Amino acid sequence: MAKRVLVVEDNELNLKLFCDLLRAHGFTTEPVKDGRDAVAAARAFEPDLAIMDIQLPHVSGYELIQQMKLDADLRSIPIMAVTAYAGHEDEERIRGAGANAYVSKPISLARFMEEVRALLPAEAEVPGIEPGTEEAPQP
Repeated sequence: MAKRVLVVEDNELNLKLFCDLLRAHGFTTEPVKDGRDAVAAARAFEPDLAIMDIQLPHVSGYELIQQMKLDADLRSIPIMAVTAYAGHEDEERIRGAGANAYVSKPISLARFMEEVRALLPAEAEVPGIEPGTEEAPQP
C-alpha cells in the first residue's frame, strides 16, 4: 500500500512540484494550499508523513506543527518542515516545535526525497518475503 503524504504549501508551483515528485516515487498525496485547513486535512487523510511549509499566510507552519504535536491523534505523524528560513536558530526553533526533519528552499530534489525516505522507512520486512512483493521467493 502506498504511503500517504500530506503536503501543506501555499505556493501553487511548489505544491505541484512536491506532489508530482512524491507521486512519481509511488506516494499518495493530499495537497493543502491553505494552512487553516491543514489540521482538519491531516485528521481526514491520516497521512504517514506531513510536509509543512513554514511561511504560510493566516497561520504559520510553525504553529501548525505545534498544533499537530499537541493532538493525540496526530502527534505520531512525522513532519518535514520546508522553508526559506535557513538560519541555524530557525532550524532549532522549528525542530523544537516538533518537526522531525528540516529542508531549506530552494529545494534540492534529491535531498527532499532522501529526507522523505528517512522519515518513511520501507514496510517492515517479513522473513522469507521479498520487500515490495506479497509472495515468498521461489526456490
